[in-house]
Amino acid sequence: MFKQFKASVLVVAAFTACTLTGAAWAQDIKPRLIRFGYGLNDDSVQGRAARHLAQEVEKLSGGKMKMKTFGSASLGSDEQMQGALVGGAQEMMVGSTAPLAGMVKDFGIFDLPFLFESEKEADAVLDGQLGTRLLGKLEPKGLVGLVYWENGFRNMTNSKKPIVRAEDMQGIKLRVMQNQIALGVFNQLGANAVPMPFSELFTALETRTVDGQENPVTTIQSSKFYEVQPYLTLTRHVYTPWVVMASKKWWDTLTPDEQKVIRQAAANSRDFERKDSRADSTKAMGVLEKEGMKINTPSAEEIARMREKVKPVVDKYTQELGPDLVRELNDEIKKARG
Repeated sequence: MFKQFKASVLVVAAFTACTLTGAAWAQDIKPRLIRFGYGLNDDSVQGRAARHLAQEVEKLSGGKMKMKTFGSASLGSDEQMQGALVGGAQEMMVGSTAPLAGMVKDFGIFDLPFLFESEKEADAVLDGQLGTRLLGKLEPKGLVGLVYWENGFRNMTNSKKPIVRAEDMQGIKLRVMQNQIALGVFNQLGANAVPMPFSELFTALETRTVDGQENPVTTIQSSKFYEVQPYLTLTRHVYTPWVVMASKKWWDTLTPDEQKVIRQAAANSRDFERKDSRADSTKAMGVLEKEGMKINTPSAEEIARMREKVKPVVDKYTQELGPDLVRELNDEIKKARG
């Protein structure tokens, strides 16, 4: 009887070992510490998603792989962290597509204004063939592109006046992302566009080095720009994603099982982050109103005027980025739009 029981236990144990293929002891996974950097503060959408990613990595690796997150640009600006990843001095990060365009110019397509009408369209393009192909172009540059998180639709704030018409931007010194398309777009609209790392932005607004900036409402709220910016204009002029990346030097030291853990954790964090970002956008608007920001939305006719004003910039960068690439992007958007 005892022998029969013992045999049954051994069979169950063997079956369990075969079926629990996700357990770390059944995989080629070593103890590892992963440093993950991001630009926003710990209480932001980025911060929450970073913590979720860390939890997923630990869970999927059976506790063997640990991720330490570093917010508020404590590991440097996006550009500095990209350099650290390329050099192998840092393992992972999330950052904007704008600085990536300096390495792979195709990422500049996401800086073209007035492309997407909804988050659903953006998801379809980013997770589809085009978005996946762009991530693949990072590997020869020393980065492994994993997934896109949502930064969201960008809107303008400033310390001078509401932006009701394009002409209201005249003379406003506006911080923009560090890329030529953003500079061209806002200069064309009449602003004095100033490129600047995000890590320097709050101080620049506080000291009036710049008059305004443009970011999604979640970032405006979590970064407390309402403390130094009384006016918010909901232009939704650009949809910007974030890219979760790994160092290629580091990635190549991982086993296939470890790479699988990172990829799955990144995919899980993407789904969490987008859902959280969209819920947080609604919440952020309530906070900004409560904090006394004067919020306005330009009319559809005025947005159409802005779109027409920046057409020369769009045409110029369509040629530089490649007409075929921009055509593919627009085709993907139309398909998603149905």
